[in-house]
Amino acid sequence: MSTETTEKNIALVTGASRGLGAALAETLAAQGWHVMAVARTVGGLEELDDRIQAAGGSASLAPLDVTDPAQMEHLANAIAGRWGRIGLWAHTAIHAAPLAPAGHIDAKDFSKSVATNVTATATLIPLVEPLLRAGDGTALFFDDPRGGQKFFGAYGATKAAQIALARSWQAENVKIGPRVVIAEPRPMPTATRARFFPSEDRAPLADIRDEAKRLLGEL
Repeated sequence: MSTETTEKNIALVTGASRGLGAALAETLAAQGWHVMAVARTVGGLEELDDRIQAAGGSASLAPLDVTDPAQMEHLANAIAGRWGRIGLWAHTAIHAAPLAPAGHIDAKDFSKSVATNVTATATLIPLVEPLLRAGDGTALFFDDPRGGQKFFGAYGATKAAQIALARSWQAENVKIGPRVVIAEPRPMPTATRARFFPSEDRAPLADIRDEAKRLLGEL
């Protein structure tokens, strides 16, 4: 472990290979954080690392699946063993199931939505909580209030469940920490949004990097 890394604050970004997660990772690295970037897509993580290094930042790559409890336990143990704490956890990992009427939701898509959006969050919170407390850190979640909208049954229900879990954790930790923040990003031209609205005009949407800076600035 280099001296440079030990002196930096550590940010964990789950779902870091693209979209808002990648933009947050790049922004944090540019601000002097060492970023632990987690995603399943190795190529996306390597491209992220190239951009971070080109800008003078530093990152550690963890090509892991957030839906695998054993991998997430290994991740938490590795962070604890190397740094002992984190200052920020930004959780952007999400499964955006195809839009469908509630009566026609695909069972496999719904199961994957539950595993990624709900169960993985419930798995990660107890693993990350002691690391955040050790680093006087903040957990950052991102609301997308589409629950109850037509055709958003699988995504909306599981995203709402994720945020309900985060709100409970937030309320429980007001006095003892860690701090839990739930932000609502502006509409951005992400791959997730493109799946939902493939024909929309993307020009008016917020720039992903600008939005990452705004969200982190509000912390």
